[in-house]
Amino acid sequence: MSIIVITAIASLLIAGVFLAALVWSIKDGQYEDDYAPPNRILFDENNTKNK
Repeated sequence: MSIIVITAIASLLIAGVFLAALVWSIKDGQYEDDYAPPNRILFDENNTKNK
């Protein structure tokens, strides 16, 4: 029975680490530009300037 308590605490600690990493990446601005990356692939300006 004590192994269940240990694994529950360990899983909550791991989940807390991932939650902290998510909050840190959101505050850092990682998810701000959600429109440009798909369009960057379709409209590559470097290839059109070289031709």
